[in-house]
Parts: sequence; C-alpha cells; structure tokens
Amino acid sequence: MDATKMIKAYCLTTKEKNVPMQDAVVSKTAKGGYMAKGHDGKGNKMAAIMGEAKALQAIKDGVAKKGF
Repeated sequence: MDATKMIKAYCLTTKEKNVPMQDAVVSKTAKGGYMAKGHDGKGNKMAAIMGEAKALQAIKDGVAKKGF
C-alpha cells in the first residue's frame, strides 16, 4: 500500500499530527458528511472528518473500506 495515499489524522492519545491511519473504514455521518475511523498501529483509535471527494478517493485507492 502506498503511504502517500493513506488517510492521515491527528492522534489524541499521543498528540501527533499527520499519523497514517490503518484499517480505515469510511462511514457517513447523520448530516451527510464523511468520517474515517481506524487506528495508528499502536492500539490508539483515530478518527478523521473529510469531504466527499477525499473519502471516495480513499475507498477507490484501497486504503479504506466502505462502511455505508
């Protein structure tokens, strides 16, 4: 998997920015937005809110699974 295409998010536990998200699952929010949930590989859960274009591109590239 290409590391440049991975979803990057802020990890609240370790306070690190732009941490690559592993095992990401993209879902739709109640208001129609998109949200990716996954982990950083060390057991810390992560989440990222994103736009439709970025979410669908992540699914197309194979770095995230479709959860909606």
